[in-house]
Amino acid sequence: MQEKNKSVGIIGIGSYVPDKIITNKDLEKIVETSDEWIVDRTGIKERRVVEPNITTSDLAAYAAEKALCDAGVTADDIDLIIVATATPDMLFPSTACLVQDKIKASKAAAFDLSAGCSGFAYGLVVGSQFIQTGLYKKVLVIGAETLSKILDWTDRNTCVLFGDGAGAVVLGEVPAGYGILGVDLGADGSGGELLKIPAGGSRQPATVESVTARQHFLQMSGSDVFKFAIKVMGEAAIKALDNAGLSNEDIDCLIPHQANNRIIQSAAKRLKVPMEKVVVNVDKYGNTSAASIPLAMDEAIKNDKLQNGDIVVLVGFGAGLTWASCVMKWYKEGKSIV
Repeated sequence: MQEKNKSVGIIGIGSYVPDKIITNKDLEKIVETSDEWIVDRTGIKERRVVEPNITTSDLAAYAAEKALCDAGVTADDIDLIIVATATPDMLFPSTACLVQDKIKASKAAAFDLSAGCSGFAYGLVVGSQFIQTGLYKKVLVIGAETLSKILDWTDRNTCVLFGDGAGAVVLGEVPAGYGILGVDLGADGSGGELLKIPAGGSRQPATVESVTARQHFLQMSGSDVFKFAIKVMGEAAIKALDNAGLSNEDIDCLIPHQANNRIIQSAAKRLKVPMEKVVVNVDKYGNTSAASIPLAMDEAIKNDKLQNGDIVVLVGFGAGLTWASCVMKWYKEGKSIV
């Protein structure tokens, strides 16, 4: 088991989703698809979409303010802001810097983290290191996406899958034995071509031709990504549990990346976790990439599904290809300790 200098956990959480809802019935009017087809293959019934003038940094700031309030701290208390996103406001400056300004966290360092849908779990692990070593005391980790802005709404294979939203947590020191107990991070860059936006970077700068060819929209080899996810979700969770000195029998709550109901069910089956212990909200929000795990976690807390002392497993996969899992012994100040 990895030695740690301090116990680090989530001391505050908040989330935000846009008001606008696009249902499967709405999508039937845009592309050749059906509500039955989407629900059967993904479990998604609706998703949230931002208005044109709203950016990823806006959603991130809204979620961050809620997390700060929940933690009982102010923006001045934050030492570092990490924003995990695949849809930054722009290539630079970082979305984290824009959030820093919006929430007035003038004392905080800030950077973005790019790990696709694994980004939030990656951010938790990275952020916790700064606290464990004693360099920082409070770290704000945000997963935020406006995926609707990078979707090809003529591609029925991708436009039905994704939605917009943001989730944020404040990391801080928690009592010994609680907080983050074990992690597993990984990547397989050979699968990078399976989930990408081809143009807009140094390989293929934006041109009239690249825009006309719709190369600035998300492209995905769905069947290949599905096979990868089925394999890696259970493996990553098991490795993090091993790192924590625990087993799948210890899991009280599983919070997976909300990409697809079949993938979630497969991970639960691999881990032998009954579905009543699994948090699922993909039906309401679709795949919100880096925002999906904190959105699901915030919902679980609001529904009183997390109790102090519970063993919680977070696990996701994403572009890169990447995967990340994190095992925590849940602790929230103000609740009795089990």
